[in-house]
Amino acid sequence: MRVVLQRVSRASVAIEGRSTGAIERGFLLLVGITHADTTEHVEWMAEKVAGLRLFADPEGKMNLALADVGGEVLVVSQFTLYGDAQKGRRPSFIDAAPPDQARRLYDLFVGRLRDRGLRVATGEFGADMQVSLVNDGPVTLLLER
Repeated sequence: MRVVLQRVSRASVAIEGRSTGAIERGFLLLVGITHADTTEHVEWMAEKVAGLRLFADPEGKMNLALADVGGEVLVVSQFTLYGDAQKGRRPSFIDAAPPDQARRLYDLFVGRLRDRGLRVATGEFGADMQVSLVNDGPVTLLLER
């Protein structure tokens, strides 16, 4: 499971001009699922995301988590995180999980974030989406399990 996490001051996702999810201060998560991913990977990732301390405390240190600042999460499925462009000019996506498996684990991940008391907005799994964001910092992490 791969997640590109971006700390944002705002982010949104739209499909054919229709907004499907928007947040203010928080994390934009681009989520990729591979064949070997399990519910244990999802649980670990949800706990990691919820607990990361990436917001400034009064002294300016990154010491506060989402819950500490009332942060939100926007989760967007992104199978291209498992794209392999080492050979040729057209990437291979063979490492991405098949849609049924990926959708199940993606939905579970969103649910596990909500179980932790986080406000979670989403895109639409498998759709062609337009993502807008204002990266705060910029702070961007690649998380993998």
